[in-house]
Amino acid sequence: MHAAFDRGLSRRSTLRLALGLTAGATLAACGTGSDKDASGDLSKDPVTLRFTWWGADARHKRTQQVIDLFSKAHPNITVKGEFKDWNGYWDSLATTVAANDAPDIIQMDELYLASYAQRGALLDLGTASKHLGTADFDPKALATGKVDGKQYALPVGLAAYSMLVNTDLLAQYNVTLPDDATWTWDDLKTVGAKVSAASGGKVTGVQSWGFDAGGLQIWARQAGATLFDDKGKVVIPADTLAAFWQYLVDLSKAGIAPTPSVTVERGAGALDQSGMATNTSAIGTCWNTQLTSFAKASGKKLKLVRLPGEAQAKSPAAYYKPSMFWSVSSRSKHPAEAALFVDFLANSPEAADVLQTDRGVPANTKIRQSITAKLADTDKAAADYLSQIKVGEPPRVTPKGASDIEKILKRHTEDVLFARRTPQQSADAFIKELQSEIDAA
Repeated sequence: MHAAFDRGLSRRSTLRLALGLTAGATLAACGTGSDKDASGDLSKDPVTLRFTWWGADARHKRTQQVIDLFSKAHPNITVKGEFKDWNGYWDSLATTVAANDAPDIIQMDELYLASYAQRGALLDLGTASKHLGTADFDPKALATGKVDGKQYALPVGLAAYSMLVNTDLLAQYNVTLPDDATWTWDDLKTVGAKVSAASGGKVTGVQSWGFDAGGLQIWARQAGATLFDDKGKVVIPADTLAAFWQYLVDLSKAGIAPTPSVTVERGAGALDQSGMATNTSAIGTCWNTQLTSFAKASGKKLKLVRLPGEAQAKSPAAYYKPSMFWSVSSRSKHPAEAALFVDFLANSPEAADVLQTDRGVPANTKIRQSITAKLADTDKAAADYLSQIKVGEPPRVTPKGASDIEKILKRHTEDVLFARRTPQQSADAFIKELQSEIDAA
């Protein structure tokens, strides 16, 4: 499974630079920021805000257009943009936080939210209601940006884990997909086996996964479990995790999914090298927002369908995954103005017309509805999927110290697929390793 968004490898060393002993001492010396809030009046004097984000050139251009729109509406507020690629972004943010020179508005990722929030680097946006509206956000979406009960981040875009189906391949091999409102994981095996057999092995029915936390979260939640408890401890039962890996092993051994070597090779490559993109697999997992990229790469008709097993679960395992967040530095000299700018980013129809789905399907439900008709067919399908599925409460934010979870998961999944360890052995080892990372943070 490929990264859900424009994410590269995690940077534990980077994060520790900012949030380790040195940064901890810096933050402690300056206070936690809890005495600051964004409830004050807006200044009539000239104000300069720094705004940082990661992304490619197209995002930079769109974002600058939004900054220009905001400046026209608020001529006394100057917003200076600071943008980088994913890896360079976290290096820079870590350094500025450690030096007590963080930008006012920060594009934040879920993997690092708890780490920055619990070190006192982020402002509680719950104090910003005078300037930042959240009425048009689903409470379950807002909950994705909470740490220890406080709203340290506002979700920008949302995604949901899904199954992606190549309907052209199913039609080619005369295979019918079961009703996705009721189908099971056994049904997925059956359908996948039919495709693999009908194609003579040229196409595997299922594209294997197991390298992303989303797939693991769904499996755990359908079993009535979760990865982390409220205190950030790893609590997924080893048996549940072992069953997850056993399912993937079974798919591979039966020829329903690719061989381990092919799975690992594709998993390390770009999205356009995956089985779904190259039309060598008929069904795979993805985040709904990836539909456009997969469709463009494959040139086939692709369809998002609900996850197997949801009908059998006691409560919806699907959940809102934030593409990214808006956060405000706890040491901003202008928290009210920073909150006002976040409000413009999140709630302004003018900003939405420019940004559209560049940062994901908008978390703001009114904004999502207003732009849907303007989207390309695949982007519209992704937005519709998000509006139609049932979701549960979001998982606990990734704990401080656990930002390398997908790196660890990938290694253990490979061990299982190549039979270097049994699913149960890897489950025990994974839980122990991830917990030790959290304990050491």
